[in-house]
Parts: sequence; structure tokens; C-alpha cells
Amino acid sequence: MVFSRLFSGDSFKGTYLYLDTQRKYEIARCVLSFAVSFALFFAGLITAGTRKNLLTVIAVLGMLPASKALVSVIMFCRYKSFKEKIEVNDVLNAYDMVFTSEKVNYHIAHLCVSGGCIIGLSQKSGFNENAFKDHVSSFLAAERIDGYTIKVFTDMKSYMNRIGSLDKSDNTDAACFKVLKQIVL
Repeated sequence: MVFSRLFSGDSFKGTYLYLDTQRKYEIARCVLSFAVSFALFFAGLITAGTRKNLLTVIAVLGMLPASKALVSVIMFCRYKSFKEKIEVNDVLNAYDMVFTSEKVNYHIAHLCVSGGCIIGLSQKSGFNENAFKDHVSSFLAAERIDGYTIKVFTDMKSYMNRIGSLDKSDNTDAACFKVLKQIVL
């Protein structure tokens, strides 16, 4: 267990089995946050004899990050990791990408960025590709990254055939990939 991952899992986003492993860290962070808040509350209650003290205020304020951690646990528990390992050569790729929007969340099991193309694999048969394209394109446009074709496959065989035709990723692809990793769960 990597202790620093309790505070930031950003560098692990997109790694193989990310959702399954990050879920454990999110649960640990949530339990730790609530435990600290309750410990502060009871310490103030025991030392002051009343709940009307400064430690109670701090404990209540500590519930804010604890509640945020609980929301993260709920989000990570909604999705399962993609179990198949996909071999790609010189192409930026990531596993378990969950893109969140105001109305719907998009779970992309595997994603590749190369040569002006963003291709993904979704295990959901009714995946709304057009809404996903609009969602991702708006974030890329905000970072002044344009000209990317976005395609999501629901069939593994078609996806693997498309991966085989991708070129080596370059610096522009790396900038796009960085933005994609910033906007996922």
C-alpha cells in the first residue's frame, strides 16, 4: 500500500486495475477522515464535559472532507475495473477511465490516444457516443486542443483491429492525454 496515494491518486489514473485498487484507498481515506472527526468530537466532550467547545466546531468542519471522501467511495464502488490487459506499442493508453458530467457518467474500459484519434472501448452496449464526444470535445477545446477524432467501440474485436492501425503517439497526443486524465474520476 502506497501511503501517499491516500491523499492523491492522480498519478495512478489510467493504470491497469485502477478502479479496484483506488477504491480501497478511497475507503481508507473515508474511514480515516470520519475517525479523526469523531475522535476530535469525543476528545472535546471528555475534556470540556460539554459539546459546546472549539473541538466540536473543528470536528464538524472535519465532516466536510469526510463527506467528500464518502462521495468518492460511492463513485468508485459504482464501477468495476476492466480485467483484460491490452498490449499496445508506443501508443498512449489508459484503463478504467470514468468521465463524469452533470447528467451522466461515461465508463471507458480502455482508451488510446494517437495520431489525432481518441479511441475507447466501452463495455456498455447502449453507450451514447455523441454525448461523450461533445463532453470530451468541450474540455479539449477549453485547453485549445482540437482536431481529434473521437470513436468509442463496444465490440472488443473491432477495437483491437483499430488499435493495430494506430501510429506512434507524439507530444500533441501527450497534451491531449494529460487533459483526459485530469477530467476523469
